[in-house]
Amino acid sequence: MRRVLTDDKLNEEFIKNGYVCVPFISSDEVAELKQKFFDTLPQSGGQITTEETGMENSRLVTYDFTFIDKNPEYKRVVFDIITEYFRPHMKRLLDNYKPIIANYIRKQSATGEVPLHQNWAFADEKKCYTVSIWCPLVDSTVENGTLQVVPGSHKRFGEIRGPLVPWELEDIKNEIIENHLVPLETKAGDCVILDDSIVHYSAINKTGDLRLAIQLICIPAELPSLHYYGKGGKVDILEVDENFYMEFNPWKLPDYATKIGELAFEYKMIDESEFIKRLAGSTFDETAVKSTFFQKIKIALFG
Repeated sequence: MRRVLTDDKLNEEFIKNGYVCVPFISSDEVAELKQKFFDTLPQSGGQITTEETGMENSRLVTYDFTFIDKNPEYKRVVFDIITEYFRPHMKRLLDNYKPIIANYIRKQSATGEVPLHQNWAFADEKKCYTVSIWCPLVDSTVENGTLQVVPGSHKRFGEIRGPLVPWELEDIKNEIIENHLVPLETKAGDCVILDDSIVHYSAINKTGDLRLAIQLICIPAELPSLHYYGKGGKVDILEVDENFYMEFNPWKLPDYATKIGELAFEYKMIDESEFIKRLAGSTFDETAVKSTFFQKIKIALFG
């Protein structure tokens, strides 16, 4: 499996736990990135609302991510700002990765819960690890809704992840939140580098102050970015780039990306006992072990 981090000890820790916590940017860079958030905010088009998703019974979004802003040009501005500041630090820590999505994440007082989830799959995770660099611009605590993770849960659940793809942990989210999460309190300017497949969550901001953080999603530079989109009993596989994420509505099937294949599958929800069992088991990128997530799978490639 391809290396993630340039430091061997950190890479070993990442492979084991699914994340590492490290110093990242300077206090001056923290201050500058905070100011740029407020300077560029007037360009925001506002978040895509539940009414605009085109879906019935879509959930209210209680968190503020650049990723779901309605103005593509604003998203490009934010992407350019964050990648400019983060790139030299990425090169120092990551082994030849490229950024594809950049977010300011804003949690205002008494709101901002990010439900338990795994990030989407952004590449073929049997070949690599994709990562999010999560860097708070204020000290992040349990009180203001810091990142919480299930250590070791990466590459063990939700092998295919994307919009409208059913999630096998959906029925036990409350049990996982109550029994399995570890909060990662993080100083401003430090970061958590986490595997996008790790199970994670953050609660509401219970303080009177704004909690501001940055997320930069990165994949190995030599690999294409993939996007998985659920359609009934199958999943479309699209090959995309960072511009794709500037334009699309996360809840609607895009018509401007290259479809390279599809998956047909049946899935089942699991209970907490199965969750615990699989935490101690093999990862889905170990070729000798077949994922228990799919009962039937058929891959049809085009061209």
